[in-house]
Amino acid sequence: MPIPRARATRCRLLCVVAVGLVVLIAACTPDPPGRIGGDAVAVAGLPPTPPMGWNSWNTFGCNITEQIVRAQADALVSSGLRDAGYRYVVVDDCWAADQRAADGSLQADPARFPSGMAALGTYLHERGLQFGIYSGASEQTCTQFQGTHPGSTGSRGHEKQDARTFADWQVDYLKYDWCSSDSDHDHQVEAFTAMRDGIRDTGRPILYSINPNSGVSGSVPGTRYDWGGVATMTRVTNDIEPKWSTDTGSSGSQGITDIVDAIAPLAARVRPSSYNDPDMLVVGVDGDPGLTVAEQRTQMSMWAMMAAPLMAGNDLTRMSQATIDILRNRSILAIDQDQRVSAGAPVDNDPEIWARAIGEKGIVVSLTNRAGHPRRMSVPLTSLGLVGDKTVSAVDAWSGRRYQASGGRLSADVGVHDTVVLQIA
Repeated sequence: MPIPRARATRCRLLCVVAVGLVVLIAACTPDPPGRIGGDAVAVAGLPPTPPMGWNSWNTFGCNITEQIVRAQADALVSSGLRDAGYRYVVVDDCWAADQRAADGSLQADPARFPSGMAALGTYLHERGLQFGIYSGASEQTCTQFQGTHPGSTGSRGHEKQDARTFADWQVDYLKYDWCSSDSDHDHQVEAFTAMRDGIRDTGRPILYSINPNSGVSGSVPGTRYDWGGVATMTRVTNDIEPKWSTDTGSSGSQGITDIVDAIAPLAARVRPSSYNDPDMLVVGVDGDPGLTVAEQRTQMSMWAMMAAPLMAGNDLTRMSQATIDILRNRSILAIDQDQRVSAGAPVDNDPEIWARAIGEKGIVVSLTNRAGHPRRMSVPLTSLGLVGDKTVSAVDAWSGRRYQASGGRLSADVGVHDTVVLQIA
């Protein structure tokens, strides 16, 4: 059947306890009531906070090999990113042989991964890392569906067998794309739920990351529906590009501000072990024109404000010091990994100003300058639920600079396309 018409937007008030007072931020979720799959977590036994790691696709695409993955894993360790929390190493599309084995099981491409996937998993685990792998929820993976890679080795109809194979290989993370022009919602639910159930049956806590948007035109299923009972993390946008904005809405790849605006209404979906996925980090990823250092700081800032997964996509073996410093900024990572797992949302419907609850009584405010010139930006204390004449100070997560509220407002100078992240003390 066709995808049903979207129902009226629901708005929930997110209660943010900030400095002993209550802040109410409206989070409007344009989807039908209830989570697909129910209120329980999709896969039990996983950490409550968003995953951090690295994914091969944005830099290597189908050119991925065993040697590349091992080199990237070693760089995660030597750069200090592993110790900062980046643990998952995810091998995206094109790792598998063109055909399944005689018994129907998936097998590694013998030229690209001659040692096999189980051996690769062992290599990662020995280095204190976790092993991620890719498959498709349809008969084909995305590159096979697009005709850029041979074969038909998606997991549709093989869910239990493939889940068992992944568990036998000691896989810790499964990225699972739709990859089909079939936009039938019931078919999607059936396919994604079948793999979730296959993972549950193995008894191994495999983080389950789905993308229901691949190949589907029009309204993005990841945005329209809350898949939190089916998957640990759900892509709610199309693919990211290393650009400030692509101005394509939901019909094609998206830039940083496009994705931030698309996710803003979906904060109420986020909870421990259930996250909105705004796609991978493009910090340090080459592009045309690519992101400035300020724009890269903004992506890290806003992904942290959204309590989003932090999956790097750059070449870890040739990072600049600026890239390393952005990716492992302790204050930003602490915000993203806060145990409260509460996503932020715009303040006073201003897309440039967000607030997020952290800890028991804390609040973080982000100020993003989308203009083409430096600006002094501010937020009224009353909009944060604070008394206007109250003494309030805050520390910027990036610079360590302390700010003091004045005239009932918290203000900061913000550079072009940069973001100041203020943790209120």
